Amino acid sequence: MVQERIKEANKEVVKKILSAQPTLLAIGKAEEVIPKMGKKTILHAGPPIKWENMSGPLRGAVIGGLIYEGLASNEKEAINLAKSGEIKFDPCHHHSTVGPMAGVVTASMPVWIVKNTTFDNYAYCTLNEGLGKVLRYGAFSEEVIERLNWMENTLAPVLKDALKLSGPIDLKTMITQILQMGDEGHNRNKAGTSLLIRELAPYITMTEYSKDIKSEVFKFINSNDHFFLNLSMPACKCTLDPAAGIKYSTLVYTMARNGTEFGIRVSGLGDRWFTAPAEVIDGLYFPGYTMEDANPDIGDSVIAETTGIGGFAMAAAPAIVQFVGGTPKDALNYSTSMYEITEAENNTYKIPTLNFRGNPTGIDIQKVVETGILPIINTGIAHKDPGIGQVGAGLVRPPMKCFEDALEAFVNMLEKEGLLDQ
Repeated sequence: MVQERIKEANKEVVKKILSAQPTLLAIGKAEEVIPKMGKKTILHAGPPIKWENMSGPLRGAVIGGLIYEGLASNEKEAINLAKSGEIKFDPCHHHSTVGPMAGVVTASMPVWIVKNTTFDNYAYCTLNEGLGKVLRYGAFSEEVIERLNWMENTLAPVLKDALKLSGPIDLKTMITQILQMGDEGHNRNKAGTSLLIRELAPYITMTEYSKDIKSEVFKFINSNDHFFLNLSMPACKCTLDPAAGIKYSTLVYTMARNGTEFGIRVSGLGDRWFTAPAEVIDGLYFPGYTMEDANPDIGDSVIAETTGIGGFAMAAAPAIVQFVGGTPKDALNYSTSMYEITEAENNTYKIPTLNFRGNPTGIDIQKVVETGILPIINTGIAHKDPGIGQVGAGLVRPPMKCFEDALEAFVNMLEKEGLLDQ
């Protein structure tokens, strides 16, 4: 009886995931479009965390965010303000938002507006800055702030006007295409960024901005292979949010990390976070850096794996191993092993090298604990100290404790309802 309820609940969650239709609508200003966002609100990646427990890259991003907003003029002022209690820190996930790496979103930042047209829910994400010394990796130098200002005052307005001309863009179809073109939707975004440029280029040229400004925008996007990441993330976020709160479901609808803790949320257990210390990433490091420099796992971009792309789809993108480590055979093995801990196969996102088998979809906490197989995640690596930025990329898995604690809470819920004897 209990297993039948769980089975039906999980079917409902899968149905919601598979029927989602993530669609890019527009670009807006964070404080104007993100729910409950204020001038002194700073959203961050991962589960809830206080300033005193924040990792180096998250602190660095907060410092940079406060300087960018004009709430502080230097690092010292920013730290004092962050400590003061005046700033409200809250997870991106609590505001229909996702943020890569440190995930910091502040009031003035331009954000993509993505809608799941099947269920009328929205998701938001900042625009991607590129790699290296960038805010999301905890860097906050003058060049970082200048780039953010250019993105707010030049890049975003051009893209916003182009989207007004183009109309809504079907991200589900685009993600389906990129999986056929060698991307996996998390750390390899060459195809996604290329398709986005093709989609927007005619409309960017139709805007009234000068040739020099349009050229700047094209060059920036073209030089940043990760630009599409900040669209695949909100596409996944709005896909999964309707799957929350399905009673008796054991499927995961959120995985996220703040650089200190890894957290998951399970559909049948509502908004409750189950957390454990984040793991250090095993990967390839930029010259001059080693694992000793690495901060533990950080970022909301693992929403990709939660949906069934990213690390779960590495078989579709064997070239990813040049960036995160391993071999093409490893990429195939990672993807095939994920079928053992998931409920279904995606009916749209498919992996060519696996005979177009549907991506493994719907992480089940029961199967994770029973098999001992943890989700595989490919991700960037941030330096553990604030202000430095990215130092590499690699592979990591969540702590098993998150899944064990979630399953224990699920069993306790069943016991309280007197269902375990049925």
